[in-house]
Amino acid sequence: MIQHLASLPILIPMLTGVILLMPPCGKNLYIRRVMSVIMAVITVLISAGLLVYVNDTTPLVYAIGDWSAPFGIVLVADRLATLLVLLTSLLGAVVVLYSCAGDDKKGSFFHPLVHFLILGVNGAFLTGDVFNLFVFFEVLLIASYSLLMHAGDKHNTRAALQYVILNLIGSSVFLIALGVLYGVLGTLNIADLAQKVPLLTGDDVYLAKIGGLLLIVVFALKGALLPLHLWLPNTYASALPVVAALFAIMTKVGVYAMLRVYTVIFGDNAGELAHMAQPWLWGLALATIVMGAIGVLASQDFRKLVANLVIVSVGTLVALVALQNVAATAALLYYLVHSTIVCAALFLLADLVALQRGKVADRLVAGRAVAQPFLLGISFVIAALTVVGMPPLSGFVGKIWILKSTLDSEKAMLFWPIYLLASLAVLVAISRAGTSLFWDHKHKDSDAIKGVNAHPLKVIALMTLLICSPLMVIFAGPVSEFMLATSEQLFDINSGINDVLHGGQ
Repeated sequence: MIQHLASLPILIPMLTGVILLMPPCGKNLYIRRVMSVIMAVITVLISAGLLVYVNDTTPLVYAIGDWSAPFGIVLVADRLATLLVLLTSLLGAVVVLYSCAGDDKKGSFFHPLVHFLILGVNGAFLTGDVFNLFVFFEVLLIASYSLLMHAGDKHNTRAALQYVILNLIGSSVFLIALGVLYGVLGTLNIADLAQKVPLLTGDDVYLAKIGGLLLIVVFALKGALLPLHLWLPNTYASALPVVAALFAIMTKVGVYAMLRVYTVIFGDNAGELAHMAQPWLWGLALATIVMGAIGVLASQDFRKLVANLVIVSVGTLVALVALQNVAATAALLYYLVHSTIVCAALFLLADLVALQRGKVADRLVAGRAVAQPFLLGISFVIAALTVVGMPPLSGFVGKIWILKSTLDSEKAMLFWPIYLLASLAVLVAISRAGTSLFWDHKHKDSDAIKGVNAHPLKVIALMTLLICSPLMVIFAGPVSEFMLATSEQLFDINSGINDVLHGGQ
């Protein structure tokens, strides 16, 4: 019965979303908020319990309907999946709490949509086959389309339309890629694919390569990898900040898919197709870092700056995926958690700053002083030090780990200068943003509305995210050991295949 635990991070958000649409939650805002927060916290606790459990044992494999892989649909809760499920659930709980201060009233069905999005993201992390990865992609995308329009205007609509069109194209390419792979291999189960790909011969090798390369296009679009990243800055900057904070995890779904597919299926044991994506991912990742850094420097408002920081983080993560080794992947996992949390915190901070600066909002120009300079200033300093990678916060640990893991690679001569120059660009841009937001004031601003103090729920939500950075340093020992063990488990492909195809426990 313990295997059923693997399904709970999917089932609970799904049931929560349905409950929140029904009476009394559907008609009573207070009850809806209370229920949403309670269920979000329960999801976090169950996700944490699942992570602790699989860390001490072999992965949990849950065969839906008791149809074992590769014939049935399976969920696989290993260290990697449960780590990202916990990250998603935590971010979801923070966003739900933050929205209860009033953002959830700016449009319809905010709370159900958030839980449905969590359902889609958790499902993408836990699924054991690439077809259901597509299914969960669609679930989270449908929820994200509606969330983008929450409290939207004409500008939001334009950005959302671009986002929808691009993702519909991506979904079509995804289906074509899956059709090619299934036609060649007769399966879409990840473990079964990893077992059958090395056995391909003749023209089947080229067909499988076509399917695998098409998946790069899909995952590059989902993860915002250059040149398919252009939708992200406008989309994230135009969305409600609390929604953009939740979206910080969505690009990581694309990175996770690359990591899972090109390590397990097309990794070391893939025969003629081993590491076929590595040259593409490496070049595109470095170009994405450069383009993200340029975007950070060129940003004229704080939310656009944070959106470009997401692009820099995606490029860094994909570069580590392309290295295809245990050390780089362990650094990737630490950096992924760090970057997701700090970017989400910066989106929330941008909202609080904008609310207290009147018409100037979060634009990086001189404006009226914020009403709570100490609270928001200290929060900005913590987030800035974290995202730049300065000691003693998690960004510094992540940066050192990334540089160390790439030191022995022949690609270090190219990666180090690009990564360090991008870090310098982030430092310059963040420093300029801090000066504009907190130091460069207009003493006479008759057009600005009177600033109001931040709602306590918003402060609690922001502080919850900011406290994660020092905690990742304080517990750096066990955290780094877990990341390394997670990376080793991912690269132990034969053991992973056996766990999935033979029922794990």
